[in-house]
Amino acid sequence: MKYSVVVASALALSLLIISLAETAMAIPAFARQYQTSCTTCHAAFPRLNEFGEEFVASNYRMPDWRDTTIDASDDLLALPRNVPLSIRAQAYFQGRAGKVVDPATGIATNAADTDFQSPYLIKLLSSAPLSDHITYYFYGIFAEKGGNLETIIEDAWFRHDDLFGSGIGLMLGQFQVSDLMFPRETRLTFQDLIAYRMAGITYDRGVILDRGLGPIDIAIGAVNGNGIEQNFKINSPGFQRPDRLFDNDSRKTGFGRIGVDIGPVNIGAFGLWGKQKDNGGTRDTIKRIGGVDASGNYNDELLWFAQFLWNAWDDFIVSGQNYRWYGGFAGIDYILDDHWAFSTLYNYADSRDFKATGTVYEGIDVNSLTFTASYYFMRNVKLVAEVNADFLGREPLTATSFEGQHLTKEHYALIGLDAAF
Repeated sequence: MKYSVVVASALALSLLIISLAETAMAIPAFARQYQTSCTTCHAAFPRLNEFGEEFVASNYRMPDWRDTTIDASDDLLALPRNVPLSIRAQAYFQGRAGKVVDPATGIATNAADTDFQSPYLIKLLSSAPLSDHITYYFYGIFAEKGGNLETIIEDAWFRHDDLFGSGIGLMLGQFQVSDLMFPRETRLTFQDLIAYRMAGITYDRGVILDRGLGPIDIAIGAVNGNGIEQNFKINSPGFQRPDRLFDNDSRKTGFGRIGVDIGPVNIGAFGLWGKQKDNGGTRDTIKRIGGVDASGNYNDELLWFAQFLWNAWDDFIVSGQNYRWYGGFAGIDYILDDHWAFSTLYNYADSRDFKATGTVYEGIDVNSLTFTASYYFMRNVKLVAEVNADFLGREPLTATSFEGQHLTKEHYALIGLDAAF
């Protein structure tokens, strides 16, 4: 089937299903705990409104959170009446131009232009206050992108919101560094905030300290710097010890952000310094990131956001040679009414010093525009129709290595369901 036919078919199907949609309400997750509608915290699930952002800033609780716990006649025990569990599930049908390409030959080995991606994601979430100042949060993925028969824990942390009465919050655990700017999990588009993934500032293990000073928010933190998948046996050459190391070098990666509210606009500056393994995985190399971000919220109807990241990876491929690249994104979410939400997202990245290195890092280049329409059957069940246009040119099959070559366009159109309950 020609790609143009696939796109037209997907869009036609999306319009047909949207035209048959009905109206209703629902109560998932925190809404179940506090007996309130999802619209209390969400402009359009999963996008937070201003109250939702205050809910997060209040350590994921409302002032009457004690009323949601059992009456155990014990002031030192706060157990939720019900185990606070939620599920999020996603399923899609996609038509796409992207192929699976053999990096040795540059030839497509899987040229499917239509794809049933169901289930695309099944996720279990849980969070609850444990004391007047401590909250836990975690979610585990049962299936993602076809990765069945595995369970992956991503966010998993404890947070104290008033350390020693200082007003300083402390989060310890596993989280996304990029959440200091824009949480990827609350975006309305299927398309990702790609610069965060390219820069390697998503999931890691560590600690964050934060403090609000009027219109100014300050956060600093440290993480292992090698993600959440690696762990290492202690004394592995000898008799196996029961414990593991999660870090593989002697230094932590430090980072911080300062944000300020100016009317309906928030402006922030982000910085990170740490070490990462070189391209061959044998040397410790320096990694530095600087970023600026801005966002605005107008009556929880029009929400916009923008991010720029500058990256320096010193000695990363060749010792003594430094590599610079930059990237970012900008987006707008428009909440039309109770049923319709529209989003646009522009992703851009330039691999700069990685060009012509013959490595996968040439593939940092991104230039794409995404349009998304979401129709809400229920507050927590939506139909998603999305089109993504890839503006990068296809590179010819003339290189000696195709590791980072843009050999196939990444246009796609998809339609599917996203639900949380």
